[in-house]
Amino acid sequence: MLLGMAALDGPGLLLSTDADSVPGADWLQAMIAGCRAADIVAGRVVRTVTRPNPVQDRIEAYFETLHALRRAIDPVAWEATETHHHASSANLGMSVDTYRTLGGFLPMSNGEDGRLLDDAGRAGLRVRRDGASLVYTSDRRVGRVPHGFAGSLRTLDREDESVEVAHPRDVLWQYCRHADARVAFATGDFSALAPAIGLTDDHVLGVARDCANAEAFAMCVVPTPPSGMRRVALAVAEAEVSALCTSQPIGRRAA
Repeated sequence: MLLGMAALDGPGLLLSTDADSVPGADWLQAMIAGCRAADIVAGRVVRTVTRPNPVQDRIEAYFETLHALRRAIDPVAWEATETHHHASSANLGMSVDTYRTLGGFLPMSNGEDGRLLDDAGRAGLRVRRDGASLVYTSDRRVGRVPHGFAGSLRTLDREDESVEVAHPRDVLWQYCRHADARVAFATGDFSALAPAIGLTDDHVLGVARDCANAEAFAMCVVPTPPSGMRRVALAVAEAEVSALCTSQPIGRRAA
């Protein structure tokens, strides 16, 4: 990103991918279109499968389902019609100004891309997860980063039911409260939100005063669920989210 900023020497778009990844034929056009609709575009990353990994397939399907539920519960105007759950520097786009506003990637051993998107939401920036922007990435098992994607695949090759993920009810509790927070911010009525998230009225009002918009407020004010963010076996999570998908209405059941 820094090299891109230096080359632009002014306003422009910064797009990132990885050395072991190949953008789709219309990647550039999709990213430009997405950046017109939002502040940051996180495109879809598709593994080029040379060695099957059924557990990774299940993990990706689980989080894909959770994200679909998120947008059913908490829709936002800037989200793509075809969306996804990915947050990877293998497929990111934003303006120079946005990157500067966020202070760039933090010096983390891994997860810096997801952290950047989280920070963007808390800053009130619009993050668009756009399925039209495609990058195909290697499923290699040897990579540069010890805890990167290659290492994760290598670990999953040796594991099965020991894999744990976030409990869907805890994740969906947060999504429901995000939706509630947007409504509260828009109306200025925080009386129902404060007890729902276990905070005082004064605390919620204080956060609202510090937030530029509803996105920032929703991302900043909603805490960890009352039960904590539990970890459960992947099979348990899959069964639970399947049950949630068949329940109506999703928001009430997840609450």
